[in-house]
Amino acid sequence: MSVRGVAAVVGIHEYESRFDPQASELSIEAESARRALDDAGLEKSDVDALYSHHGWNLAEYMNMFPDVIDTTQMGGGSYEFFAAHAAAAIAAGQCEVALVTYGSTGRSGGRAVERNPIRGRVPALPDGFEEPYGPTTLGRYALVARRHMHEFGTTSEQLAAISVSTRKHASTNPFAVFRDPITVDDVLNSRMVSDPLHLLDCCIVSDGGGAFIITSAARAKDLKKKPVYILGTGQAVAHPGIGNRDLTTIAAGQSHKHAFEEAGVTHKDIDLLMAYDSFTITVLTTIENLGFVKKGEGGAFVETGALDLDGKLPTNTDGGGLSSNHPGQRGIFLIFESVRQLRGEREGNQLKDPKLALAHGTGGSLSTRHSGGTIILSTEV
Repeated sequence: MSVRGVAAVVGIHEYESRFDPQASELSIEAESARRALDDAGLEKSDVDALYSHHGWNLAEYMNMFPDVIDTTQMGGGSYEFFAAHAAAAIAAGQCEVALVTYGSTGRSGGRAVERNPIRGRVPALPDGFEEPYGPTTLGRYALVARRHMHEFGTTSEQLAAISVSTRKHASTNPFAVFRDPITVDDVLNSRMVSDPLHLLDCCIVSDGGGAFIITSAARAKDLKKKPVYILGTGQAVAHPGIGNRDLTTIAAGQSHKHAFEEAGVTHKDIDLLMAYDSFTITVLTTIENLGFVKKGEGGAFVETGALDLDGKLPTNTDGGGLSSNHPGQRGIFLIFESVRQLRGEREGNQLKDPKLALAHGTGGSLSTRHSGGTIILSTEV
């Protein structure tokens, strides 16, 4: 069943604070939900579907009794999966107004965004065979970066260009944690944290969250804001298989195919890319695996300024996880910025009359188990 043009995003709210010790994850979600509903011109009583990792806890917190509830956990890509699931549920007539929420106190809670299982406890999962060797999330991504360099001659300077471009975009976002300009040399001179990744190749850790509202295309036409239609969706997971893992091939290589086919558009039609940027190498491999350039050509592509506002593929125009915020699962923010740009609401970094945006969320760790969720959004059906 195709969801092309059946549903639209009609309300968004991004929680502005990047450090809020007084907030809880549930309070962030509930406040964001109320403000997203207001943005759409809807009431809590209109909501009949809830998409949140807090599931029944959030339903109780907000005193809601949804007909559809979904707690799918795909890490940072969960929110692209949620959008796809909500659109499908609306197309199937199971619900009409879906609320998607996220809240995290990753920074004020004083904890790492992703933690390894307790040492000494071997779970009955593939992790149990890996944990004794001490891998970290950072180390897993560094492994992908080093392999990409080995296979394709990619350089640290090329990865640094992604950080520089993203910081340019953050400079006009008043809620971004880091807004001061940086250079390639600044990235290369920042301390090495896991060879070949430098500190400025890595995302920040912040509090944050938000909510967005999806409803039927028919209902969307009568609401406050210009609808942003869901044209195509794609979902995938990737893993090491039985030792045959290609470290530079990620889930995006699978998920994007259905999204483009369903949307009926081409790569040249895309005006904005919102790519999960846990690390610079995440962006590089995502651009390649989504098919915007061939594998191995990403480094040469990004160092030309292609990701800038006036470049061939404007990317992460809110400042991304590298400079704006990264509460732990940043996929929801890719939807927010896509909608803002398509509505013409992004102050400072507004693209000229964008028609199509692609949001791709990645969860987990690229060199091991991870998700890829691709959503193509449009101002028109």
